[in-house]
Amino acid sequence: LVTSHNDPQGRPPVFDALPSTLPRVISVGRLELNTEGLLLLTNDGELSRALELPETGWVRQYRARARGRVTQAELDTLKNGVTVEGVRYGPIEATLDKVKEKAGDEKGPANVWISVSVSEGKYREVRKVLESLGLKVNRLIRLAYGPFQLGPLPVGAVEEVGPRVLRELFPDLLVAERVE
Repeated sequence: LVTSHNDPQGRPPVFDALPSTLPRVISVGRLELNTEGLLLLTNDGELSRALELPETGWVRQYRARARGRVTQAELDTLKNGVTVEGVRYGPIEATLDKVKEKAGDEKGPANVWISVSVSEGKYREVRKVLESLGLKVNRLIRLAYGPFQLGPLPVGAVEEVGPRVLRELFPDLLVAERVE
């Protein structure tokens, strides 16, 4: 599913898979076509724009599976930010979680799992930064966006965040009339 209301290539949009009881919603940021996981939706355009801004400082947490070899020391260099193909990316926290070597005597790229935290959320940021280290990301899962966590939510499930929680999280952004 694509995170779009209208796809020129005719791929099914995520919005068609939502329960018909929901009002028309827009996404807070996007998940690119080959990324899965947490997607925030809202019917408040102002809230969506505010949550997407890097100034919020909200961390987006991902789990990436990639092909290649990398050390924790190489991942640690991302803490100071990095420039890839002329684009400057801010500080990135990355932790090497698991390395699965090829079976037998074969040498070559391993499959690695990496936990990645970014604050900017630029287009294809995680993929491009990891590729700059010689890795090819073949699975990317967004686990969290700020205080919102994917947790055990089943694939395709929708969970509403209540008005009280929204007012607590965004006291300066939301007025009572807009959150019912």
